[in-house]
Amino acid sequence: MTQPLGPVMLDLEGTTVSRAERELLMRPAVGGVILFARNIADAAQVGELCASLRQIRPDLLLGIDQEGGRVQRLREGVTRLPSMARLGRCYVSDPSRCLHLCQEAGWLLGMEMAACGLDLSFAPVLDVDAGLSSVIGDRSFSADPHAVATMGRAFIDGLHEAGMVAVGKHFPGHGGTAADSHTHEVVDERPLQALRAHDLIPFAELAGRLDGIMPGHVVYPAFDARPAGYSPSWLGLLREELGFKGTIFSDDLSMAAAHTAGDPAARALQALDAGCDMVLVCNDRDAARAVIEACAGRASKRPAKLRYGRARPGLDTLTVLSRWRKAHAQLEALVDEPADPAPRN
Repeated sequence: MTQPLGPVMLDLEGTTVSRAERELLMRPAVGGVILFARNIADAAQVGELCASLRQIRPDLLLGIDQEGGRVQRLREGVTRLPSMARLGRCYVSDPSRCLHLCQEAGWLLGMEMAACGLDLSFAPVLDVDAGLSSVIGDRSFSADPHAVATMGRAFIDGLHEAGMVAVGKHFPGHGGTAADSHTHEVVDERPLQALRAHDLIPFAELAGRLDGIMPGHVVYPAFDARPAGYSPSWLGLLREELGFKGTIFSDDLSMAAAHTAGDPAARALQALDAGCDMVLVCNDRDAARAVIEACAGRASKRPAKLRYGRARPGLDTLTVLSRWRKAHAQLEALVDEPADPAPRN
């Protein structure tokens, strides 16, 4: 029987695991590690780092933010992926080609991350771009919520073909506000009815396909005065109304918009009590230690299902696959194309 994982996901300081980090990773409250650009030289080094982490704790979930476009932590030795907005640009004129490219992007991303030893990427972004949010912007597939859902479905199908899980973000939608939750408190004043008719559509349509969901640190005061990731009301809606049965990850609890719940331990406990299964604590080692202490004795209910689900490909064998070669060429060509001045759908 699989042992439950601890509910805390940490980051690392460098490209190898320090002695102090090794000791932290042995704590039962720790269930995962997320890699950032500072942890990465190239794909081969990431493979070595993941192997060393599995020697310390074979059960750890290993994740990364590898969306494509400007949020692609690993860049050397893997495909340069276009932004989701670039993938979505052809949806109106050639939806069949667009959905094919979205599915191939998900498949290729999943295969490459698996080959590096990772279990998951926090993707796809399912926020609807309202033209307001610089932190979302071209990370979104489209300004049309139904198009976001359709393209997101194709991307998820590609991830699943590769044996990789899909983690949608940022529930219930971060695209309708200008402020960046990394640096500011974020409030979206729209009523729930307006959110249901727009931002919630991709999550509602894809809840049954997603393996994980990450709520945003955004307050929607018309529904709850707490940020979504601290809100039993929002996470209850996600579970009960939308029927989501996967893992709920908090966004990074060190972000400025997360500080409303108090000190790091209070933030973690409030997120877990609200319904999150795993909390992320990044870029603040003292905060991570405090959260690990606060979460002693707690276990996540669902992350075991997030481990990579098939035999891992080798980085050196991917290039012999005709599908990889074709997808690699198509997607890198999109990255190199000049910007299209036409308005987005």
